[in-house]
Amino acid sequence: MSLESRKVVTNFLRHKDKILILKRSSKVGTYQGKWAGISGYIEKYDANPKMRAKIEIFEETGLEDKDIKLVKEGTPLEIIDNDKKILWNVHPFLWDVSTDEIKIDWEHKTCKWIYPKELENYKTVPRLIDTLKRVL
Repeated sequence: MSLESRKVVTNFLRHKDKILILKRSSKVGTYQGKWAGISGYIEKYDANPKMRAKIEIFEETGLEDKDIKLVKEGTPLEIIDNDKKILWNVHPFLWDVSTDEIKIDWEHKTCKWIYPKELENYKTVPRLIDTLKRVL
């Protein structure tokens, strides 16, 4: 079986001791209705995953550069989704944010701030907990 390879960034925003998770809308291409971090494809023209990470944060939350501070860029991990026949190459990031006021875009239905240990209680995109562990 051949897998399509896709590179993505996954951002975790942290405010005080909580992280932001977002519930994916029915309008996105994959994992509708699942909880996730702020994510997006690394396009062929994106030389720098960190720049793509920042663009996704700005687009999906309404935050600006002055609102975020990079805490950690985690080691990328590979996640195989046999159902979708995709090999995800995930570049995780953790950012501290100065506010918990987020303006989500069309990609998400809702969002909430949770303690990291609570993530196991949510139906998430594949291996979101493992992705988070790379930056905590």
